[in-house]
Amino acid sequence: MKKLKDRRELGKMCERLRAEGKKIVFTNGCFDILHVGHVRYLDKAKKLGDVLIVGLNSDRSVSGIKPGRPLNAERSRAAVLAGLCAVDYISIFSEKTPYNLIKALRPDVLVKGGDWKKEEIVGSDLVEDTRSLPFVKGFSTTGLIRKIQKLSS
Repeated sequence: MKKLKDRRELGKMCERLRAEGKKIVFTNGCFDILHVGHVRYLDKAKKLGDVLIVGLNSDRSVSGIKPGRPLNAERSRAAVLAGLCAVDYISIFSEKTPYNLIKALRPDVLVKGGDWKKEEIVGSDLVEDTRSLPFVKGFSTTGLIRKIQKLSS
């Protein structure tokens, strides 16, 4: 998977990209069951710069935030994200938040979904251009899981 990079390798790539005048956009999440809300969100994030990096919560990180999850293993989630043309690079992080990854990569733009207030976005103290993109209503992984559970009952 050519888009999956470790923190150190991606940090060096970011230095080169910045030297070339490229604008780096960073977002993060679990992306457990990818849905149209994710795809639209990532497309909008990509339009804010030249390179979109997705920080992907590791399995351990996800289970610490969302008990009983993830449903899909981190390598599978990374492979699905890598298939999206909007996503340039992915880096898996094991911490509860992507703060250290953001600090290492120093993106130009930091984005999260509209369910996050700008001042609550992890790393907003590190990245001046921090944005909360509009939430795509009607689409959520939790909603999909509930629907599946209801259908299987």
